[in-house]
Amino acid sequence: MGISSLRRDPIRGGFRRKIRLPRPVRTSYNDSLYKDLRITVIIPCLNEEQGIEKVLIRMPAFVDDIIVVDNGSTDRTADVAKSFGANVIRENVRGYGRAYKRGFSEATGDIIITLDGDHSYPPDAISYLLEAFLHLQVDFLNASRFPVRDSEAMSFKHKFGNFVLSLAMSLLYFRWVRDSQSGMWVFRRSILEGFNLESDGMAFSEEIKIEALRNSNVRFSEISILYTSRLGEMKLNPWRDGFFNLYFLLKKRFSARRK
Repeated sequence: MGISSLRRDPIRGGFRRKIRLPRPVRTSYNDSLYKDLRITVIIPCLNEEQGIEKVLIRMPAFVDDIIVVDNGSTDRTADVAKSFGANVIRENVRGYGRAYKRGFSEATGDIIITLDGDHSYPPDAISYLLEAFLHLQVDFLNASRFPVRDSEAMSFKHKFGNFVLSLAMSLLYFRWVRDSQSGMWVFRRSILEGFNLESDGMAFSEEIKIEALRNSNVRFSEISILYTSRLGEMKLNPWRDGFFNLYFLLKKRFSARRK
């Protein structure tokens, strides 16, 4: 049936209640699974016509399902994604977290991998991340952008902001997290059932990691990737989003947890 709460009450419901995940279907897309695991990649997009083509060209052949969540694009993002065989779904309510929640509601893979549609995260690192995920025997693997090896990929201002937010998360949750704002993760779809995901905005990236750290049944780890310059227009507002994300970290830490 999928995640009915998202459909019935998309603004207030979200993923705050227990998640009812769709059952995986193993009969479509690839006939051969990646080590007996079905892989779903989710890519949220807002006017990523320039980047999404390069992302999908480099997508590994073993990926079973590519879900592109079009978050109200006014360019050809959806058309380009469809031309590469991606499953394009529309989420008209704007928001980074909102797009991911919609994508999660459609995912059927055993493993979910996320990345942005601007070509800043490396699709050809997916096999490397999966091997690390399986070798480390974890449930949630965060792909850290640090150290940043491409000097054009991130400004000093963004590096400093990421450092402050990651340090704040590490202190608040007693676990060192090198990149709290990374948008590339590998995790078991089943763990979403125990998560209370409230943010519809950019804070969603740190919130999903917080939920993984809070859950004693979820094994968390982190590994570095090569992060490069994005293609297209930047959607992030550094000062506004940075201060809000810091506020969200404090609010999430000291507010009563929803059951």
